[in-house]
Amino acid sequence: QVQLVESGGGLVQPGGSLTLSCAGSGLVLSDYRIGWFRQAPGTEREGILCIDSSERRSYYEDSVKGRFTGSRDNAKNTVYLQMNNLTPEDTAVYQCAATTWPCGRRVLAGSYPSKYWGQGTRVTVSS
Repeated sequence: QVQLVESGGGLVQPGGSLTLSCAGSGLVLSDYRIGWFRQAPGTEREGILCIDSSERRSYYEDSVKGRFTGSRDNAKNTVYLQMNNLTPEDTAVYQCAATTWPCGRRVLAGSYPSKYWGQGTRVTVSS
């Protein structure tokens, strides 16, 4: 059974940092590009970044570029989302998703659908 399980969410103050994890089971994450998506209350899901095996082929939306960083630990079959300088606008449920499409805006927009999804982890940025 294929599973993606996110963890690491929680409450953080504005300006703080948080690292989310996306652990895979039943699949090898290094065989996939991994997208990170988020959905704030009352809004549509937003794709924010896509991690390829090469950093050069990874893709970041402007809303998180320079603040968020994606990385992989293939030995642990886990992908990470390091989030810095968080603002209340980053409050959302964060999900990871595995795709075979190349990283880019179409993956993050959902035009190229991801194959497997995690259930999400909630991040709240508040003082």
